[in-house]
Amino acid sequence: MRSICPLCEATCGIEVFMEDGLPESVRGDDADLFSQGYICPKGVALVELSEDPDRLREPMIREGDDWKTVSWEEAFTRVDEGWKKLWTEHGKESLGVYMGNPVSHSTAMSLYGTGLVKILGTPNFFTASTVDQMPKHASSGYLFGHPMSIPIPDIDHSDYLLILGANPLESNGSLMTAPNLPGRLKALQKRGGTLVVIDPRQTKTAKLADRYHPIRPGTDALFLAAIVHQLFAEERVVADGAIALCEGVTAIREAVQPFSPERVAPHCDMAPEAIVQIARELFDAQSAAIHARFGTCAQAHGTINSWLVDVIHIITGNLDRTGGALFTKAAHGPDNTKGVDGIGRGFVTGRRKSRVSGHPEVMGEFPCAAMAEEITTPGPGQIRGMLTMGGNPVLSTPNGARLDKALASLDFMVSFDVYLNETTRHAHVILPDVSPFERTHYDLSFSQLAIHNYARYAPPLMAPFDRPKDWEVLLQLVGIAAGMGSKADLDLLDEQGVRQAIGREQRRKNTRIGDLDVDAILDALAPRRGPERLLDFLLRTGPYGDAFGKSDEGISLAALEAAPEGIDLGPLQPRLPEVLRTASGKIELAPPSFIEELTALSTNLNNNSESKSILLIGRRQLRSNNSWMHNVPSLVRGKKRCTLLIHPDTAAKQGLRDGCKVTVSNETGQVEVPLEFTSDIMPGIVSLPHGWGHGVENTAMGVAVDHAGVNMNLLVDASQLDRLSGNAVLSGVAVTVSAC
Repeated sequence: MRSICPLCEATCGIEVFMEDGLPESVRGDDADLFSQGYICPKGVALVELSEDPDRLREPMIREGDDWKTVSWEEAFTRVDEGWKKLWTEHGKESLGVYMGNPVSHSTAMSLYGTGLVKILGTPNFFTASTVDQMPKHASSGYLFGHPMSIPIPDIDHSDYLLILGANPLESNGSLMTAPNLPGRLKALQKRGGTLVVIDPRQTKTAKLADRYHPIRPGTDALFLAAIVHQLFAEERVVADGAIALCEGVTAIREAVQPFSPERVAPHCDMAPEAIVQIARELFDAQSAAIHARFGTCAQAHGTINSWLVDVIHIITGNLDRTGGALFTKAAHGPDNTKGVDGIGRGFVTGRRKSRVSGHPEVMGEFPCAAMAEEITTPGPGQIRGMLTMGGNPVLSTPNGARLDKALASLDFMVSFDVYLNETTRHAHVILPDVSPFERTHYDLSFSQLAIHNYARYAPPLMAPFDRPKDWEVLLQLVGIAAGMGSKADLDLLDEQGVRQAIGREQRRKNTRIGDLDVDAILDALAPRRGPERLLDFLLRTGPYGDAFGKSDEGISLAALEAAPEGIDLGPLQPRLPEVLRTASGKIELAPPSFIEELTALSTNLNNNSESKSILLIGRRQLRSNNSWMHNVPSLVRGKKRCTLLIHPDTAAKQGLRDGCKVTVSNETGQVEVPLEFTSDIMPGIVSLPHGWGHGVENTAMGVAVDHAGVNMNLLVDASQLDRLSGNAVLSGVAVTVSAC
């Protein structure tokens, strides 16, 4: 039976072999139009994940330090009672909501999660985006008018690819949905293309590259600004294409004047000649693209990094052209595919500010690094309860020790999760999610970031046993939030949700279904219900949809069901100016706040580039997905992977030997971890993987505890954020390293 792997952004098609109605094994689906049989070790381990004896299958309630399993009815009653008490005593804003990375991989949570947060009525909304990719959303929102209008490298047709702060051979891609990236990058080289990698560590991707340049962590903005400076200085700037739609080119030319390669290079620990060469290659290549990811986002200037990448795309003529960076057109019809082409309301941040530190909201959320202070700081609006969904912020957000203590102080906490882990151990009620094989799968988020336009759907391979489906749990929470109690009418809520979706679509300008009767649309969607009905509606009103009979060639959910290998919607195509949703109808290339930040950054050029601090960076690992996959035996066997990588020269200066246990510390915290020598990392830099640190009391993840590792976020200062996006600074953290 065919399905789709839900564990990372690659979204590989899989074949699941069933025996007696249960999954037996998984392999890559050779017939899948997008992944063509590729699969990584995480996908192969899906059956292990599903059958994990530690995976929660029944709701649990905590009384003191003791847990007991209860019925779903009792669990929902406890949630209803807890939320009512919280709101009666402290108001709606006393509940905080955190959504982790797995929400993006869940069709049900993607479809119902936003509505749940809206009806909960709290301003205190946090997601894993602010420890990951929020700078790219912010820069894309300001430039193009929509935070999901992210230019995607057209790597299947590119002649030159520059990768910064990313290791797609280990991460499987990120903000670039592309199965089999090793094969695609090798194909780029085989057709004569060039792959260049910039990173503090010579990663697996960097070893594949034609050229690798190390860079000092935290200086990517200087490097990128120098590229822009050099392009302007040599007049290597196109006069047509996307640049003709831009406002602010002159402002950028002036702002990058201080950033010559000669001035920038010492700060980056790079040769100025290397910077000049890369600038010329980006312009001279027949087509070129830049992929800059986590390492560039998790910095103090993450938004500036993300912005300058697209400035380079634009001035070299590589934005919105084949082989450069293009915009995906997703089949389910996100906002940047609907409405009036080229015109929108633009992107706004700071519509409200966090209570304690005054952080501006971005995309409706506050920095997750601010959660602990919002819980522990008394006063009106203090968070007294939390709802966490599919995340483990104690391990994945800054200063996890502080957040751990904060969660322990809450009056009431609910978690929607499959494990009793470092975060959910603080919950009063845990509502378990279904297994990967028991859910509908359609990639609402990642189909907007794909290197090729496609649509694929996978139905549940088996029904949940003696429990509600994932979307029914979410609708029940919606009902409780709406005051309908613990026995809400799910059919009524489901019907209301579909009618609201129809209403929103019919109010759009240029909608294709404005003249259709609502009941006729509902009849056409019948007998589907739940996420399948919503998904069918979105597909049929999307850019490729049949608009309920108005297009004979259009797609629907039925069309996807008839093509389990997926429907190929064609390579990425130029979409400017149609994709724009700015108020001006232009690419607003020089937002004043960005220019101000770049001007402030130029003052760093006057500072001494020498530093005696050892800088800590993270690292991706193919067998991990942040903190989720460490309880699967096949993915943690072998040598220890939670080690501190260090260059032998750095170790020698500290008097350290290979394999010894060291203390890594700073003012925020400390960890003890085995040392691993490698010449693949720059001197003065050390690296720990993200997402480890299991083994605290009152958790139930036996395999993870046996491979506990340490939590690098214990060393991350929650007050250090990218000002423009609220993203945490997780890379380039100053530490000391000493023998235990």
